[in-house]
Amino acid sequence: MDHLLHLDRTLDELDPPRWTPPAADATRLVRTVHELRCVALGDLGPADLRTLIAQQVALPYVLPLAVRLLIEEPLLDACFYVGDLLLAAVNAPASAWSLLPELGARLRTVITTLPDTAVAGLPRGAAGELARFVGEPAPCL
Repeated sequence: MDHLLHLDRTLDELDPPRWTPPAADATRLVRTVHELRCVALGDLGPADLRTLIAQQVALPYVLPLAVRLLIEEPLLDACFYVGDLLLAAVNAPASAWSLLPELGARLRTVITTLPDTAVAGLPRGAAGELARFVGEPAPCL
């Protein structure tokens, strides 16, 4: 199924059941994730996608959106630092990627074309995370 066909729909619509409102004492992160489930997929920005992926919410719908951005700009600074969306994506569970094998292959191709200098500029441990996702031995740093 091409999850990008549903850009006008929300995660609450596409990923049942709808979530109930967060508790009054919920953290800011919990409130944010609940709010993002009510936003049309086409209106989710890079920071929103990074948040949803990091929280493992509706991955079959948000990973394709993230990969679409990462193909164009692999080291996109979504919110916190250069490459944060990429690192969130590669750290999504393997079970999510098994549902999206073509997208996983495309992302692996993008990662393997990154210059070593770009990877070296990412946070500590990032090179190992990228290597793990691609299926290569982790670099010795």
